[in-house]
Amino acid sequence: MNREIIQTEFAPAAIGPYAQAVTAGDMIFTSGQIPLDPVTGAMVGTDITEQTVRVCENLRAVLEAAGSSPELAVKTTCYLTSMDNFAAFNAVYAKYFSTTPARSCVAVKELPKGALVEVEVIAVKA
Repeated sequence: MNREIIQTEFAPAAIGPYAQAVTAGDMIFTSGQIPLDPVTGAMVGTDITEQTVRVCENLRAVLEAAGSSPELAVKTTCYLTSMDNFAAFNAVYAKYFSTTPARSCVAVKELPKGALVEVEVIAVKA
């Protein structure tokens, strides 16, 4: 099977021992993205809307580097630190993942760097 590590400067560098994404054949598996600025590595946004936009932009960059896009996502896993943010998260998420991939969305106690949201994607290549 053809396996490739994906790395792009248009998304934040990994903050641990992992790749931004890995391809396996025509499938792309992204690592979870939190709302970090790709240039500075600093947290972006103070609310769920701002943070979700940054997360989705980071994911778009990683998917594009792998030869895909959010429209080709088949599954997402979403982590929120509060389900009180569910509606606002969905409002932004729906603009990026308009093809409605399968999805899991769960509340977690805490995310890296104090983020409010993290999302990972499985997609197919274009």
